[in-house]
Order: sequence, then C-alpha cells, then structure tokens
Amino acid sequence: MKITNKLLDSHKEENAPATFSFEFFTPKTSQGLQNLYDRMDRMYDLNPLFIDITWNAGGRLSTLTTEMVQTTSTVLGLETCMHLTCTNMKTDLIDQALKSAYESGCQNILALRGDPPLDGSESTGDFKYAKDLIRYIRKHYGDHFCIGVAAYPEGHPEESDPVKTLNYLKEKQDAGADFIVTQMFYDTENFINWCDECRQIGITMPIIPGIMPISTYAAFVRRAGWSEIAIPKHFNEALEPIKDDDAKVREVGTKLVIDMCQQLLDSKRVNHLHFYTMNLEKSTLMILQGLNLVTKQQLHDMKQPWRKSLNPNRSKETVRPIFWKNRKFSYISRTANWDEFPNGRWGDSRSPAFASVESCESELIRHSPKKALELWGTPNSLKDLAELTIRYINGELSCLPWSDGQISSEIEPTKKQILDIVKHGILTINSQPSVNGLKSSDNVFGWGPKNGYVYQKQYLEFLIPSTVVSSLIERINEINKGTDSNILSFYATDKDGQLITNTQDSDIIAVTWGCFPGTEVIQPTIVERISFLAWKDELFSILDKWLSIFKHEKATQASDFLSSLCDSFTLVTVVDNDYVKSPNTRIFELFQDIDLLAWTA
Repeated sequence: MKITNKLLDSHKEENAPATFSFEFFTPKTSQGLQNLYDRMDRMYDLNPLFIDITWNAGGRLSTLTTEMVQTTSTVLGLETCMHLTCTNMKTDLIDQALKSAYESGCQNILALRGDPPLDGSESTGDFKYAKDLIRYIRKHYGDHFCIGVAAYPEGHPEESDPVKTLNYLKEKQDAGADFIVTQMFYDTENFINWCDECRQIGITMPIIPGIMPISTYAAFVRRAGWSEIAIPKHFNEALEPIKDDDAKVREVGTKLVIDMCQQLLDSKRVNHLHFYTMNLEKSTLMILQGLNLVTKQQLHDMKQPWRKSLNPNRSKETVRPIFWKNRKFSYISRTANWDEFPNGRWGDSRSPAFASVESCESELIRHSPKKALELWGTPNSLKDLAELTIRYINGELSCLPWSDGQISSEIEPTKKQILDIVKHGILTINSQPSVNGLKSSDNVFGWGPKNGYVYQKQYLEFLIPSTVVSSLIERINEINKGTDSNILSFYATDKDGQLITNTQDSDIIAVTWGCFPGTEVIQPTIVERISFLAWKDELFSILDKWLSIFKHEKATQASDFLSSLCDSFTLVTVVDNDYVKSPNTRIFELFQDIDLLAWTA
C-alpha cells in the first residue's frame, strides 16, 4: 500500500494517535543480516506504518537492498520503502532495482540523488538530480510507486541559500514526488518554521520528520557534525556533563527526544515520526513508550493466524501447514515459485507444485557456525538437548535450530505440561493449545475479521526414540477405541520416510479455523500427509546442518549424539480433534510413566 494512503487512512479521525516508521541500513555481514531480520521481526509487533531500507553508500549498486526489500515484503509482511540513489547509477541498474521492487510488491520508493563521488568529480550516472530520477520512475511506472524525497530543514550543505533549497524541494514535488522525509534535526522551533515556509511556497506533500535517537554522546555529536545541524543549548547543557556515562546519556537523551517529538506533534505540522534506528532497537522503543505510542492491542490486519505476505504473487494464499509455524523464512523459500495458492502442494497433495528442501538450504540454520555455537553450545546428550529446549520454552533463548523466533505467549495454556514432558526427554518441536470460540479480537489467539470467533485443535509435534513409537501408538489406539472417528490423529516418520498414521491418504485436518459475520468458515492452518513428510525432510536436514557444525569444530561427543538422534529418532505429530474439552491434557497423558532420560542415563 502507498505510504500516502496509509497516512490518510491512519489519520482520518481528528484525534487519531501519531504513527511512526523505522529506517534500517544494509548490514555488512551475513550474520548481521540475519540478526537484523530478527530485529525487524520483533519490531513488527510495534506496528510501524512502514519501514525503509537504505541504498548502499556512495551510490554503488547494492543488490542486498533489493534482496532485503523482497524479504521484508514477502516474508516479514512489512510495508517497505526502498531507498534508490541515482549518483553514479546507470539506467540499466535503476531499471533492475525498480523491477525487483515492483515484483516484490513494494509500492514505495525514496528517490535520492545520493552522495557525490568522494574524489569531488562529477557523477558518471545517467541522472544528475533526484528530480530526474522521479520523472524517470513516473514515465515508466506511472502511479504505481509512491515516491518520497529527502529535505533539509536546516539547509543543504551544498547550497547556502535557503530559498533555493526550498525551491529545489518544490521542483521535486512538481516532478511527481508524493511525500517528504527530512534529515535528522534537534531544533524544533526551526523545523516548525521551515514547515510553514514549505506550505507558503506551495509544497503540499506530507512532511515526515526524521528522528535520530541518542544512544551515546560521541555518536550524538558525530552525527550532528556529519549532518551539519545545530544542537540546541539545552541539549548540550543536559548531555555534556554526563558524556562519559553511556547509560545516563541514553536515559537523558531519550527524554530530550521525547520532549522534542511531543512538541512536533503538538504543533500540528506533522502526525508521523520516522526513526533512524541505526539498526538498533532499544533507544527507539524507549522513545515510543515515552510518547505512549506502543500498546498491547492487536493492531495488525491479521487475516490469517500467520504473517500476511505483501508480495502480490502470494495474494491468494489462504492455507498453510502448521509445521512451518515458527519457520516463515524457509517456508517462503520452499514455496517461492508457486503460481497457485492455496492449491499448492501443502493445500492439496495432488498438485505437482513442490519444492525440495535444497531450495531453502541457506535458511536451514539462519546463523553462522560461530553464532550457532554461542547460542546452543554443544549438546552431548538427550539431557543436554532437553535442557536447551526448556531454556527456549522459558524465554531464556531467542531461538532453536528449528524455531526462528522467540517462544510466543500462545504456549501459556499448555506450558506446564510441555515443560513436564521435555524434562522427561520428549523433544518438542511445535505445539498449539486448543481454543473453543474465542473472540477474533483476542490479543493472543485472535485473527480474522471483527466480531468473529476462532477455534483451534490442540496438536503436539515431537521427536522420540523409534523404539518407543509402537508403545505410543498403542496408547493412542486405546484412547480412540470405541469412538466413531479418531479423537487423536497422528503421523509418525523416521528420517528415511517410513510413515505410520491412522489417517487416510486424502485426509486434510483443519487445526485452526474461524467463523465470521457475512463470510464462510475460514480454515487457514492444516495438518496433512504430504506436507508432514516435506517438513520431516526439512527438520532432519536442519539436524544434519547442525551436525556438520559439530564435525567441523571437532566436537566429537556432540557429533556422535546428534548422529544417533538423526538415525534412531522418529518425528511424530498428534492432533486432538476434540477442541471442546477444557482443560485438555489428553495428548500429554500419552507420556505418563515415560522417562527417556532415566532410560538413557
């Protein structure tokens, strides 16, 4: 969606709260990129109106920028604005960047001239000014893109005449620009006066102020110097005496920026704030909390109980297998080339559309070997791996090899039972508690249109020794005995794909659904045979990838243990079809008297 449209929609009501957005820059390392994606994923929950991603410094082409835009739009579901500079950029490179943005569903471009060549020479690109780039985009893409431009409330370092600088900004609007994002500043009074000057000469575009949080004194002074902006006297008086205490500088600096932002909003010149995050999280979050702009309400348009992709190629996607609940990156990789949703492989096992696990090789473990060792160490036994899982469930670990993100509050209804079976050596991979008719506005389980009701079947996915599987199935059969249909449905397979199940080949089990006014029942997550086997391939490939790290590090004991796990354990998924029972502990009762840690001690 276009940023200008989002601004209009968000501020229809007179007293609507201010909105905000975040800027991120391209990291220099692959691990830095993964860390940034995780940070973006967390900051999604703050409900930014959009994010933007910078182009590479100095005008050099950065394919990473377009790759990141593709990921943030398609995987993370974040409305994204792509920076695009034209200094030293040939037309074919501009075309490639615009085409990539268009295909990823990105509708917003921040058109910039960019920094001039460092040696003082003239740009060798096909465009001299940002207005030339704007005209080019409009010529070839019409109104598809919402185009933003940069502005300088305290003047441009290359132009001493403020009148000319304002006129140049007006020329960008006349060329087809839609909105303004300003350079950082701290002088609120000057900014307000500058906004009025913009309006006086006919600049009607929304003005979005660029806000730079203060983290350390050195960075504060350095950035102000780079941008050639004035530091108000009261900023210096507050920060200079404590400049050697980083924690104090951040605390006081945050209060100063909060006051500055509040003055901007009170002036009624702006209703949106754009934060230069510097790829950090805490300082920006502190400012938003101080402005009371962060709430616990479910503000995102959750049409399904999974993150909506903004890529137009996935617009018809309405069904996903639940196994990838915590693996959105690899799921998107494996389904990237599908041309049919929801009737792809996962939704209908008769479709020939299918991607092998090799298609998500880079997503198997999204961390470098060094980072993986820092996170998870070298588990040498089932007990070690169980303790690692317990730490994750308790929120002490941010991820596991098979779970990209932190544990969610959805686990709370069954957390005690899950911890209990993990303490006895049952390695849980994924789970979901039962839900019977909660409001679709529920902060934890809610999704879909307003005034609806949502439902879930309880399910549990876990790894157990293959030697225990027959005993487990006997217990499942005992529970199912005498029922018209199975209360508990299950799938079990080892690494080689030897499948045992009490379901039919064509069975597709809806495990999440909702009922909403004026629409049919929506069933967005499922369990079925083909997708389970495909997920099995991925899970054991994750373990193999993890194993390769141990082998490379010559961690012999950990390597031997994980090899044994891959060879002798079975992946099992159990669904309890009785979603009405409350409290529902039926699945966990299957593990009574099973203590794998005692067996392996």
